[in-house]
Amino acid sequence: MNQINPKKLHVQWENNARLHIPPNTRKYTLIHSDDTGDLYLYIGSSFAFKHLHPMRDEVLAEWKRVKQTLILFLYVYVGNKNSGKETNEQRMQAFQKKLPLALEAIRYGDQQLFQAYPSLDFSPILVHFTSEYPDLNVTEDYGSPYLYK
Repeated sequence: MNQINPKKLHVQWENNARLHIPPNTRKYTLIHSDDTGDLYLYIGSSFAFKHLHPMRDEVLAEWKRVKQTLILFLYVYVGNKNSGKETNEQRMQAFQKKLPLALEAIRYGDQQLFQAYPSLDFSPILVHFTSEYPDLNVTEDYGSPYLYK
């Protein structure tokens, strides 16, 4: 993919934990700046809720064990009925367009994890789009992390 500009990606670790956070308890909060185009990736054992913006344009991700498989789950907030279906659809399309960059940022920003656990590169990625409209409240398959390095 190589869309990521490493100079524009700022990674912050919860309590400087790095690899001390096991994959199945690792969480990511990815936020971007509209002004600078910089990406801020927070990695820890919890989401970085204090950094969320009222626009809710962040990407939250976490590793979850399902049976014997670790799956990278991403969550994006598309909207509610107050914002209208058209706005929800536009936000969903914008997220779908930017998700490859977000996945590349997570893969690049946490590359030590993938070096320590190479099998994670072949784990499934599922993205849940949250909306009050049932046809927009869906989960989609985004392949595996190796596609985003």
